[in-house]
Amino acid sequence: QVQLVESGGGLVQAGGSLRLSCAASGSIFRINAMGWYRQPPGKQRELVASITRGGITNYADSVKGRFTISRDSAKNTVYLQMNSLKAEDTAVYYCNVNGAFEYWGQGTQVTVSS
Repeated sequence: QVQLVESGGGLVQAGGSLRLSCAASGSIFRINAMGWYRQPPGKQRELVASITRGGITNYADSVKGRFTISRDSAKNTVYLQMNSLKAEDTAVYYCNVNGAFEYWGQGTQVTVSS
């Protein structure tokens, strides 16, 4: 069984910063890509950022220059540093891990007040 434990969400004022963490544990034999998605209220889930096993990153245009994704492969952990947060970043953020199968975290709420 695989578990993804997310942490770091919360309430922050516009312009502030948050750091999300997601630790994967259990029967994951090989992790390829790890990433973060978000689902704003009333909208579909969208990719925020991803990082491959080799460290190649990909970002949504809306977060480029403000968010940074990183991973600690030894700990099976992925991070999302979010700076210069805007009200439109308000969403539930989900961790995503791709190995032999795809796994999702339970989601963590990020609320940015304007």
